[in-house]
Amino acid sequence: MDIKLSKYRVYLAGICSLIVTAGIARFSYSLLLPIMQDSAGLSESQGGWLATTNFMGYMTGVFIASSMHNLNYKYNLHRLYLILSIVTCGAMLLTTNMLVWAILRYIAGICASGGFIIAAGLILKWLVNHHHRAELGIHFAGAGVSIVITSILVEVMLTMSASWQQQWLALAVLAAIAAIPAWLWMPHPAIKGTATHVAVDNPPSKTFTSILMLAYFCAGYGYAVSSTFIVDIVERADGLAGKGSLAFLLIGLAATPAALFWDRIARKRGYLQTLLGAYILQAIGIILPAMNETLPVVIISALLFGGTFIACVSLVLTMAGNFYPSNPAKFMGTMTLAYGVAQIIAPIPTGYLAEAFGNYDIGLYLSATVVVIGSLLLGFLYLDNGLVESKNTA
Repeated sequence: MDIKLSKYRVYLAGICSLIVTAGIARFSYSLLLPIMQDSAGLSESQGGWLATTNFMGYMTGVFIASSMHNLNYKYNLHRLYLILSIVTCGAMLLTTNMLVWAILRYIAGICASGGFIIAAGLILKWLVNHHHRAELGIHFAGAGVSIVITSILVEVMLTMSASWQQQWLALAVLAAIAAIPAWLWMPHPAIKGTATHVAVDNPPSKTFTSILMLAYFCAGYGYAVSSTFIVDIVERADGLAGKGSLAFLLIGLAATPAALFWDRIARKRGYLQTLLGAYILQAIGIILPAMNETLPVVIISALLFGGTFIACVSLVLTMAGNFYPSNPAKFMGTMTLAYGVAQIIAPIPTGYLAEAFGNYDIGLYLSATVVVIGSLLLGFLYLDNGLVESKNTA
């Protein structure tokens, strides 16, 4: 098979995998949260709990992926996650039972690890074996594409006065379609490169790993709050009712090229310095809606958040491939555990704070503060290890 065509198909498989396992199994809930609150009786705190169960599932998926060393098993597990993503999405419309919803969101969260961890690892290994640049920017563009596609679908369904049940059904159909190329073209680990390539690991120190984990925890907290509640935040703002889907669409549009953009910066500046810049801009994007709820500010906030959250994920997981090219999932799993813990924690206090104060302002200030702390940790790593990191991983 032609190498260039193979690369195209592999990247398309990764993008479609993220549409199914991330866009539909994860991000679509944020779009449907206000609709389900209006029509299905969800409160802010219940919405936060459902988001947390989804993140708990994601955490479980990370544990499974990081503890599974047989790449053939991971490949088959990825296929199972594609199927379960479709099933759990379709099953959401069959009940209004909170416990059943929580179980479905938990399983969907497990499936989300298929696109972010398993597919990323399979693609990164394929790229290394075929002597392509070990970057995941194109793959993680799929996260932005998934947000754009689901936002458009939900908005179109709203213009047709579709119920929340019909929305979930439409998303399940979309997942089934996107799963086809993800199923067919995800590279099997048995596929070898055109020449012998011996991967040499370059692991960081334990101190470096521990501090980076804490910093990545902070990014996970900021991501969880904004990605879960941004649509509801915008819908509650004076004069912005009906603009929530627009904000989510803008996040997706900004996220689509973001990973590629930040990859280019990382080549010149190194991963730590690039991450630091992304963290600072993300904190600004998070806090803006709490400071000003006008449409221009919300647009800037959405663009900043969308342009940075996926970059943080892509850059850290690309670092994993550079540190452990023989088994990228090893470091990916370690980092994602920290990110996942933050995602589990963040939505619950944010939901309760919104109920207590009648808005999300305090939750957003807290979220931005956590991301700023992550920026300080990255700054420490850069000052201490920046030159070495740039040499070894950029």
